[in-house]
Amino acid sequence: MIQAAAPQQTESSPKINGDQLELFAQDFFAALEPAAKQSIAPQPLFKAPPAQPKVVFPTPVRAPDAPPLRRIQLGSHNLEFELRRSSRRSIGFMIDDHGLRVTAPKRITLADVDNAIRAKQRWILTKLRERGERRALRQERAPVVWVDGAQLPYLGANITLRLEEAPRSRCEFDAQARVLTVGVVAGLAEWQLQERVKIWFQAEAKRLFAERLDLYGEKLGVRHASLTLSSAGTRWGSCTVDGHIRLNWRLIHYALPLVDYVVAHELAHLIEMNHSARFWARVESVYPDYDGAKTALKQRSQEMPVVFTA
Repeated sequence: MIQAAAPQQTESSPKINGDQLELFAQDFFAALEPAAKQSIAPQPLFKAPPAQPKVVFPTPVRAPDAPPLRRIQLGSHNLEFELRRSSRRSIGFMIDDHGLRVTAPKRITLADVDNAIRAKQRWILTKLRERGERRALRQERAPVVWVDGAQLPYLGANITLRLEEAPRSRCEFDAQARVLTVGVVAGLAEWQLQERVKIWFQAEAKRLFAERLDLYGEKLGVRHASLTLSSAGTRWGSCTVDGHIRLNWRLIHYALPLVDYVVAHELAHLIEMNHSARFWARVESVYPDYDGAKTALKQRSQEMPVVFTA
């Protein structure tokens, strides 16, 4: 599975829209390859099975003026979720770091909502478990300390953050020295500093992604219609049949070959809107070591320090 960084919001439809193929951050590539057969060693009689780690699902945070959270029993899990009513015509599911949110038409009964959740419980529990595991992994990794001299990941290596007093906020990057200088005005809060640096990273991401899309588009003989940055937590990119490509801006933290792999993957969907052998042949024609890249992206994602919490 491929890991993306911490999200702001996650799209929640459990089905892949026929007009949009998504590059999932964790479970997509694992599903392509058959699981390796494992030999089971004989166990002593009456030996107790190993204890399984307890999975802690994320739970929605209820706003003071919001309706109470609802509960539903899914197997052995007593799950809390937030229910919202809207004018939409179908029931929608959204899972992020704050748990499960369900949006349902006003005419739908609570019993119908519960039945819809039970029908999707396998997908819901899987995604909640992944969220819980990623949150635990983030807690194990030391977050970036926002002080002068902090090290920030940029294109597979660190750059140094320099903070200087200034009459106005600014970001200046010395590529040769690999130093990002930020002008800090009096009274600037830490969250404002983070936001200023994040804006710089996002601008760098959009510039670089546009260049790589043009480069690999020429190699594949295709042209994308538009580029949009994404903050999704569980996928690195997506492509629609109309040629609209979304790429996760946090890819700017990773080495250029990994960025290129995601770019080549999404552009190949402009030729093959599937994940067939023909699709992978298209990817391989411009990125021969795509198999190594997806493995490296998964590994780097697990090792990446927590830079931005939202």
